[in-house]
Amino acid sequence: MALHQGTIAGEVARYLRTGDTDVLYHAWPGGVLERAERAKVDLRGALVREVLLRAEGRGHAPIPQGDGIALVRGKVAPMVRGLFPRAEQDVVLATLERSVVFMTAETIQALLLHHAWDHSAWTLANLYLAGVGAELLAGDAPRIVGMSVEATCYVSPSYFVEESPFADFVVHEAAHIFHNCKRGAIGLGRTRTKEWLLDVDFVERETFAYACEAYACVLARANRPAERRALAAEFARDPRLSDDSVDVPKVVGIVGEAAAARHGWKVILRRCAPTGGPRPVASHPVGPEAAGGAEPRRMCPP
Repeated sequence: MALHQGTIAGEVARYLRTGDTDVLYHAWPGGVLERAERAKVDLRGALVREVLLRAEGRGHAPIPQGDGIALVRGKVAPMVRGLFPRAEQDVVLATLERSVVFMTAETIQALLLHHAWDHSAWTLANLYLAGVGAELLAGDAPRIVGMSVEATCYVSPSYFVEESPFADFVVHEAAHIFHNCKRGAIGLGRTRTKEWLLDVDFVERETFAYACEAYACVLARANRPAERRALAAEFARDPRLSDDSVDVPKVVGIVGEAAAARHGWKVILRRCAPTGGPRPVASHPVGPEAAGGAEPRRMCPP
């Protein structure tokens, strides 16, 4: 974000082009709070109009009818049961059920207008545009189908037409909530060394999410240990990870180790834990971790 003064029209144009804003909104008249309120109306209104213009006449993959909460719960329940003690599982599941938001034609306007952060709203706009096959707001805008902002997962309807057998964006995004959400925020007990839901090393967050995603898909298709190992080997032959910053061999190795273990989810957590000190595989994760802000996940095909 920049700290400089320009015209209102110039600031709006810059926002649409880059997602960046002047944090103090100097171009708008009035005091600090008044400027912020006026700027939000102008910036977000322009963002909505531009998105609707670019998306006009385009549709997105249909969202399945039925109980969305049940859909999300079915996707994330194995991960929650594998990573949290039984006494905490219902609370974590209830949090995840409320945390997944699908970016649709019916929800896009309200989400862009009321989202807390300017740049995240801009990124969500591009997520939606990518989902309907429209031109993004900038050539270098992120082409994604999912993004985590604090304890909310935003997912494109493209989720429902994903063809990769080892891709599940809901699981991927939900995995990021674990290091973004404080225990106290959802009613779980906390201590000085047990503040966040899970203790995931900052540099391993993507590794953790991709490993959880692939392993969840393995479990969904396997009934026996031999089938888990065979599916992990299939994943290793063609992992299809779209984030170039991720260590693909490491993700493949973690999924293979998890598939061969009795407690595969705890293997994933152990392999992605901070390296400050040893911790038994079976232990419940503890320790503070820096909270994440907006984190784009998984690229769409161009």
